[in-house]
Amino acid sequence: MKKILGFIAFSFLLSCSSSNTTIVNSWRDPNTSLASEQFKKVLVVALLKDDVTRRVVETKFQEYNPGFKPSYNFLHQGNKDMTQEMLIKLLNLEKFDGVVTLRLVDTRVETDYVAGMNTSLYYGNPYYNSYGTMFGGWYGYYSPYYYDPGYYVENTYYFIETNIFSLKNNNLIWSGTTKSSNVPGHIDETAGNIINEIVTQMRKDGSLPPLK
Repeated sequence: MKKILGFIAFSFLLSCSSSNTTIVNSWRDPNTSLASEQFKKVLVVALLKDDVTRRVVETKFQEYNPGFKPSYNFLHQGNKDMTQEMLIKLLNLEKFDGVVTLRLVDTRVETDYVAGMNTSLYYGNPYYNSYGTMFGGWYGYYSPYYYDPGYYVENTYYFIETNIFSLKNNNLIWSGTTKSSNVPGHIDETAGNIINEIVTQMRKDGSLPPLK
């Protein structure tokens, strides 16, 4: 898992300049680190009702490392009635040593303030006044017309819980919740941002070693 998540973190540091996702909270097993688990094959399970969204999210993990395997190739309508014992047997048969699950735990509508922009300071810059007081005065006089006032907007936020299980001892070793906005129409981007936030948090809490 160290190599898997390390590769993803490096990829996103190169490709992401902004994010619609932040980490809200996280927990880790104090007796386990992902480096010690040495995961080689990890099943990604997006517990979503929409099958298209599920496939996009699970495939996003695999795009950045083939060690992640989408669950839609293994868990589908044909075997949805499997017992827990049958599921564990299937995962062992396929030689999985870890599982990542993602599920939507909450949706909230929040009101956010978007600050305005005042360009009068820009137009009052001495650099422009050096061309003549009348020119600078003209811009300073009309600059209020370039003021963009702030406003309030309603945004819908999606809270996604991500869990990482070790199949060696069949236990939870890490859990975290992320908060994402502007998700509809940006599922692929949001999935990538969630991965990036998870890896960043794991480096902070010691689940993964810090970047050197």
